[in-house]
Amino acid sequence: MNKFAAAMLAASLFGAVHAAEKIAVDLALSQATLIDVAAGTRVRGQTVLLSGDTIVAVVKDADLKRYAPKKRITLPGKYLMPGLWDTHVHFGGGEALIEENRQLLPLYLAHGITSVRDCAGDLSDTVLAWRRQIADGKMAGPTIFASGPKLEGLKPMWKGTLEVGSPAEVGKALDQLQAQHVDFVKITENTMTPETYLAALRQATARGMRTSAHLPGQIPLAQAVEAGLGTVEHQSYLLRASTPREAELAGQAAAGKLTGRDVMRLSLESYDEASARRAFRHMARHGTAVVPTLWGSRITAYLDQESHHADDYLKYIGKGLRATYAWRVERAAQDGLDAIALRHAIFEQSAKLLPLLAQEGVSIIAGTDAGFLNSYNYPNQALHDEIALYVRYGLTPHQALQSAVVNGPRFLGKLDRYGGIASGKAADLLVLDADPLADIRATRAIHMVISRGEVHDRARLDRMLEDTRRKVALQQ
Repeated sequence: MNKFAAAMLAASLFGAVHAAEKIAVDLALSQATLIDVAAGTRVRGQTVLLSGDTIVAVVKDADLKRYAPKKRITLPGKYLMPGLWDTHVHFGGGEALIEENRQLLPLYLAHGITSVRDCAGDLSDTVLAWRRQIADGKMAGPTIFASGPKLEGLKPMWKGTLEVGSPAEVGKALDQLQAQHVDFVKITENTMTPETYLAALRQATARGMRTSAHLPGQIPLAQAVEAGLGTVEHQSYLLRASTPREAELAGQAAAGKLTGRDVMRLSLESYDEASARRAFRHMARHGTAVVPTLWGSRITAYLDQESHHADDYLKYIGKGLRATYAWRVERAAQDGLDAIALRHAIFEQSAKLLPLLAQEGVSIIAGTDAGFLNSYNYPNQALHDEIALYVRYGLTPHQALQSAVVNGPRFLGKLDRYGGIASGKAADLLVLDADPLADIRATRAIHMVISRGEVHDRARLDRMLEDTRRKVALQQ
């Protein structure tokens, strides 16, 4: 073999060995500005590498030569962040509406929401089946974390609940939920006695189960917190803890002397910031978070001023789900001027608690209450409206983003997998045209969504929206 041939062979072998040493990955995302939501910082000059449904590495652009991606997407001028979470949604309306609920799933992805937390309805078995099908890649939609059926007292107004009539019956209900491998326990207060409510919190906590609940008017916030309450669902409940009269009003409610509306009115009239701050510090010390659901509360509060009958987004909502909106609208229409003024005041004062909660160290977790029954609170779009309200009422864009990216996974104990862009995290990513740390409205400027490693570019997202619109139109 002559020297030239030998040199060529050596070069070929070296190249083959060098190529073999490269790390194979499925996808490289380059040239975007990475948003570190936890830290509130921007990172440039780095490439995110994905294999399957996982981020395998985040490397400097200069180190990309060590990898062999099957596909590379360059994103100059774009912003790359983790996918959004809506941690309070509802699927329901009865078996006749299963398909209409299913049609909501791709809409979540089309709006950059890659995970949701279902807080119980009357389709729990269906939702738990969807949770598995999505996790197995057999169905398109956001990752679902589910409570299964909620715990309630006897003869509740809500369908699809586990009725618990005494503390002794709590264990059996929790056994069922654990057998269903639920992600957390949802508790509501419609007919449950205070004694059973506190027992449910204590027993669930003793089993290592996370709890989310409404707050009964007969129980001071501190009691629920100390019993193990994980999240207060709906920030308006915290008005009750924002008055020096909280214990007195709770006692009168327990004695049947005050209605829930009376308690809210009197709490509002005796609001005291120092009392609120003390209550919120106590929450923070015990690790109790809040899911504000401000957007849904605002819609209901201002139904007297804002008609939603011509909302463009209704084209994505099936007629059966739209019909469930009527009950809140009809109930609000019966309110007189005083009741309407009270609705407005309760919303505005509860929304103003948001910066106090943040200042006292309470974790704020973005959730919308969107789904059936909750009028014009549209799944998917509502989360962007929700976090925009957070900024309007005193949070920074950084804090609002944390509520929708980091705090939900933290509550569920899933920060090892979600909430950031790093090796080992889920390949659930959102590519934006604008900087969300500068303007929270940028979360609506969606260029691309990556869910469990699957790329949904703008054209595909638009097709998902159009497919849903077409299906809804055919149902009319």
